[in-house]
Amino acid sequence: MGIGKNMSETKGRVLGELREETNTNNNNNNKSRRNRRHRQRKMSPGQKLFQTCNEVFASTGPGIVPSPQNIEMLLSVLGGIKQEDVGLKPEMPFFSSNNPRRTPKITYLHIYECKEFSMGIFCLPPCGVIPLHNHPGMTVFSKLLFGTMHIKSYDWVVDLPPHMPTIVKPSSETLTPDMRLAKVKVDADFNAPCDPSILYPADGGNMHWFTAVTACAVLDVLGPPYSDPDGRHCTYYQNFPFSNYSVDGLSIPEEERTAYEWLQEKEKPENLKVVVNMYSGPKIVEN
Repeated sequence: MGIGKNMSETKGRVLGELREETNTNNNNNNKSRRNRRHRQRKMSPGQKLFQTCNEVFASTGPGIVPSPQNIEMLLSVLGGIKQEDVGLKPEMPFFSSNNPRRTPKITYLHIYECKEFSMGIFCLPPCGVIPLHNHPGMTVFSKLLFGTMHIKSYDWVVDLPPHMPTIVKPSSETLTPDMRLAKVKVDADFNAPCDPSILYPADGGNMHWFTAVTACAVLDVLGPPYSDPDGRHCTYYQNFPFSNYSVDGLSIPEEERTAYEWLQEKEKPENLKVVVNMYSGPKIVEN
C-alpha cells in the first residue's frame, strides 16, 4: 500500500507538471503568434513583401515551385502593394521619354537580390518594350502598379506527336532547326489596378514580352533570380507566325493556328536600353 501511494503521488505530480508545461508552451505560442501579427501590422508593405519572400523561397530552388499555400500567401501580399508603397509617382522622370523618335529607355529599380530570390521594379515610358525573353527554372510573380501594359506570353509545346521532336526538323529551308513551336498563353492589355500574375518554370507563360501602352511600372519577384554562373541566362527570342512555315507530320486546324508561333533564339536587341538604379522608396531592412 505504501508503494502504491508513493507511485500515485509521483504520477499525479508528474501529470501536474506536464499540464503546467503544456499550458506554458501554449501561452508562449499564442504570445509568439500575437507578436508576429503585431509586427506584420507595423511593417511597411515593402518590408512585408521582403519577409514573405524570405519565407516562401527558403525551401525552393531552380525548377522548384513554392507550395500552393506559399504561392497564395505571396500573391496576397503582392496584391496589396500600391505605387505609393514603393515611392513611385507617374510624373517621375523614369516614365517619360525625351526623344519620341528613339526607343524609350527602361529603368530597373533594384530592391534586393540573394541566391533565393530578387525584387525589383521595371519603369516603362509609353511605348517602352521589354522584348520576348524567358525565365529558366524560375517562378515569377509580377504586379502592375499603375498604367496600361500589353503582355504577350508563350509556353513551349511539349505534347507533340511521338514521332515529332520538340525541336522540329523543317520541311522548308527557311525554317531552321533551332526554331521551336510555342503556344500563346496570353495576348492582352492589362490595366492597373489588377491582380498580380504568376508564371512557372515550365508553364503559365514562361516566355513573355511587355509593351507599355501608357507609362507603367511593374514590380517583379523572381525565385530564383537570373544567374549566368548557374546557367540561368536570360534568352531572347524572335517570333514567327505558325502559318509562315510547314513541317512534315505536323498539322494544326486552321482556326487554331493563330494560337501557335515559332520562336527562335536571338541576341539581346541592340535597341534595348535598361538603366539600373537603386530603389529609393521606403526602406527595407534585412534581418
